[in-house]
Amino acid sequence: MLNQGFSCENTLIPYAPTVTAPGHTSIYTGSVPAIHGITGNFWWENDKGYALYCTEDPLVKSVGGGADDNGQSPRNMMVTTICDELRLATNFRGKVVGVALKDRGGILPAGHSANAAYWYDIKTGNFISSTYYMNDLPTWVKDFNGKKIPDKYYEQGWNTLYPVNTYIQSTGDSKKYESTGIGKGFPYDLKKFIGTSYSAILSTPYGNTLTAEFAKAALTNEQLGADGETDFLAVSFSSTDYIGHGFGPNSMEQEDDFLRLDKELGDLLDFIDTKVGKDQYTAFLSADHGVSQVPGFLAENKLPGGTINPENTKKELNEDLFKKFGKNSLILSSLNYQFSLNQAAIDSAKLDKEKILDEIIDYLSWQPGVARAFRLDEMMEGPLNKTMREMYANGYYPKRSGQVQLVLEPHWIEGMGATGTTHGAWNPYDAHIPLVWYGWGIKQGKLNRETYMTDIAATLAALLHIQMPSGCVGHVITEVLK
Repeated sequence: MLNQGFSCENTLIPYAPTVTAPGHTSIYTGSVPAIHGITGNFWWENDKGYALYCTEDPLVKSVGGGADDNGQSPRNMMVTTICDELRLATNFRGKVVGVALKDRGGILPAGHSANAAYWYDIKTGNFISSTYYMNDLPTWVKDFNGKKIPDKYYEQGWNTLYPVNTYIQSTGDSKKYESTGIGKGFPYDLKKFIGTSYSAILSTPYGNTLTAEFAKAALTNEQLGADGETDFLAVSFSSTDYIGHGFGPNSMEQEDDFLRLDKELGDLLDFIDTKVGKDQYTAFLSADHGVSQVPGFLAENKLPGGTINPENTKKELNEDLFKKFGKNSLILSSLNYQFSLNQAAIDSAKLDKEKILDEIIDYLSWQPGVARAFRLDEMMEGPLNKTMREMYANGYYPKRSGQVQLVLEPHWIEGMGATGTTHGAWNPYDAHIPLVWYGWGIKQGKLNRETYMTDIAATLAALLHIQMPSGCVGHVITEVLK
């Protein structure tokens, strides 16, 4: 893809928080959370008073999962995706299928009108869907699930693809700040998970292999690319994220994961060459977010960083507010580096909201690792850097955002333990993502000017000669197109 395709080397996410659900949504809608409404993986519903998962939908049920599984759909997304626009442009003749281990990674890209979206069920090791799309799994999905492929991968275990001494881009194995959830370093014996834990595969490269194999099965059985209509296969590889969270971007596990993913992508493109035809399809490769190094790794190498526990901060803040205002639980949520107020309690006790907000900001501003704390409804008036102001404004959807934004110092993360890392900040390590184009209609070359996650859908719309999605704010990357 790098040698024959086009690489946009300086592609950035234009909003915060830089997390999974907004990332997938923004790539495929060309929009930002302030417009498409997907403000996090979870968010606090201010008018309803509870936390909501991004694809949660009480109107639908799981198909292929347990009877008690929550139904999932794209209904919480306010706009169309490029996949929806393709369906509209072809009068729904063009097919769209979304595939991922994570439900949100399969559902949100595929859009509202997708033929199907599939995701992985950690209880059974099967790919499942919901009644939003279908009432029963297709026979080919049942057949795929019946092979119990995860157990076969567990049988193989996980060792490095190449000799350990060639892994020069990572730290030594088995660092104390790495997760030990699946074991304590290479080689990983995974046989203990056979038939007992189907979640363990998520934190191995086999999760990506499983995703690629299911994507191939979907392409074949749904006959994508087999007629004169343009189809869209939206695939998200989730295991890079799970491995990154547990071991960090500088780990040997992550280096091995990317070496293996490179081969997976090559095999997938070879498969599409055979099934659809070389130069008869367009592919793009990007990411929903980046990641910070593990705080332990940073300390080991004399680099700044640290952790802050949002739940502890919320608890301490509520204690401080109780002393000052005499009311418990004035803060209900600390999701997405934001604090949501208990408006009902404030109103019933006739408290001064302005003074409460001032106290929260004053308290947070002096905490270790905190760079800024400010009111989201006044962010355009404060002394924020231009880039930060635009990113937080693009992430602000009032009904689904908190009232106070917390900005951590560089490489400080939300964390509750001594291992692993996360993402979500405005900083380049979380917001700088790859963007590579390949295949039909794509030039060969690279570009170093700034481009944005939101430009992907606009560029695809131009390539396909269709309308851009309904909330699109991105621009066509003209240098990419032949």
